[in-house]
Amino acid sequence: MVTSLAIALIISQPRESFVQKIPGTVVEFKMVALPDGEFAGQQIKNLWIGETEVTWDVFDIYAFRLDLTPEENARDVDAENRPSRPYGAPDRGFGHKGYAALSMSIHSATKFCEWLSKKTGKDYRLPTDAEWEYAARAGATSEPSQLGDYAWFWDDSNSVAHPVATKKPNAWGLYDMLGNTSEWVSAPKGGEAAVRGGNFYSKAKDVKFTTRQTYDPVWQLQDAQQPKSDWWYSDGEMIGMRVVCEG
Repeated sequence: MVTSLAIALIISQPRESFVQKIPGTVVEFKMVALPDGEFAGQQIKNLWIGETEVTWDVFDIYAFRLDLTPEENARDVDAENRPSRPYGAPDRGFGHKGYAALSMSIHSATKFCEWLSKKTGKDYRLPTDAEWEYAARAGATSEPSQLGDYAWFWDDSNSVAHPVATKKPNAWGLYDMLGNTSEWVSAPKGGEAAVRGGNFYSKAKDVKFTTRQTYDPVWQLQDAQQPKSDWWYSDGEMIGMRVVCEG
């Protein structure tokens, strides 16, 4: 489903970007400072967004409890806030290191942000619809004229995920805002969370700044569990996420 948001951009000078390290590990990722502005009636200030989609390098630490000691794992420390065992290989054999984490539910994505906030002492969360589109557009008022330069989609992806940051970034230095994996945004008040931007299965007409899709039961079609998993999508191999950090 594709919807449109009213566009209003008021751009100021950005703050400095930073590299976030995960304490106790060698894993790190870059957060890009967004210019303060306004989009679709929302003020956007003091915000950083992931340079890329969240990769397995980062998500593995949370999902597979790599930050816990063997003793903590044996005692199931923090079990209710960590994903259950995934349905099959969560990376679907596409690739792991340097690839976008995928197949996670909105519950899993939200809990990951809570874990990341606790781990780093910073305020991490999913972007809102307006924040995501503001960052994706990077000041643009029209879609990219050469979509293949910026996005992995049906025409060039061979229906598989690709390593992050292998296409061109947008004007604000953000990779894969369109295509590769569809990215979770938080639920608006009284509404449903959605994924944005299209993915490696999407036709070009559906890889747009305005592309938005809410949960589809098809994403869990092959999940034989009853009830179905709160954490992983058996058929959601095109679903990923990107985080924002409030300053």
